[in-house]
Amino acid sequence: MSVATIFLTNRECPWHCLMCDLWKNTLTETVPAGAILKQIDYALSRMGGFGFVPPPKSGSAKKVRGNDGAVLPIKKIKLYNSGSFFDPQAIPPDEHEGIARRVAEFERVIVECHPALVGKSTLRFQELLRAAGGDRRTAPTKLEVAMGLETAHPEALKKLNKRMTPEQFRRAAEFLKRNGIALRVFVLVKPPFLSENEALNWANRSVDFAFDCGATAVSLIPTRFGNGALEALAQQGRFSPPELATLEAALDYGVGLKRGRAFADLWDLEKFSECGECFERRRARLQEMNLGQTVLPRVVCARCGNKARGNRSSSGAL
Repeated sequence: MSVATIFLTNRECPWHCLMCDLWKNTLTETVPAGAILKQIDYALSRMGGFGFVPPPKSGSAKKVRGNDGAVLPIKKIKLYNSGSFFDPQAIPPDEHEGIARRVAEFERVIVECHPALVGKSTLRFQELLRAAGGDRRTAPTKLEVAMGLETAHPEALKKLNKRMTPEQFRRAAEFLKRNGIALRVFVLVKPPFLSENEALNWANRSVDFAFDCGATAVSLIPTRFGNGALEALAQQGRFSPPELATLEAALDYGVGLKRGRAFADLWDLEKFSECGECFERRRARLQEMNLGQTVLPRVVCARCGNKARGNRSSSGAL
């Protein structure tokens, strides 16, 4: 099964989290009426150029051709907007009904949101999706909300300017679960203010926390340079990007739990590697684990030794 992703351009997220660089792709003001719908219409119309087959009016799922030419069903769609879907200054609530009509054919609609904005508007959008789905024979549209936990380390989380606590995150997750809405969680691997050994310990503890909150999927994101603030912290000795081995160990842990799906973010992965000899094999291993959700044997490299951080002590302190 494949997933279609549409990145929506809208107003900048008001939280300004320390590690975030998504503001680079946002606007300084709320988009005009109809702009979000036009973006979605444009994206859906362009899917044909990438192998997508528009569905017949019967409501069957969209399809895309895989590398081997096989037709794969597209049953899920992500509407990501570099912020919170339920921020009224980003995605005008008046557009929710039109958005629901456009994506009702998909079995799962995934949006992202800060925990503080999960509430009545989330339930309203869920109802709009159900109403737009009508009495189709395919599975009913289900809403999934992706929330950034970042880390369960309370002090590090506070310093990220996320303006929430782990307990506030838990309450938002309980609200989603109580109303039949799926939860996806983003976890940072080695956020600022943590050492390498602490990073693995807290990545694992954050994965545990996410699954405890009812997450069906957890995405592990290695913390990257790129927004200026992290570069400044690096000069102060308070941040350095994670080692590739730390991300590998965190994914091994998450997949090995078998409590839900765990994924490693592979974008710009080469920036976390110091060995060109084994990098491609290690990247391929992570990709295969993302797809198969099975822990695979570690890549052994005669050049760098590929020290398995998972074999080190994972004790960390607050």
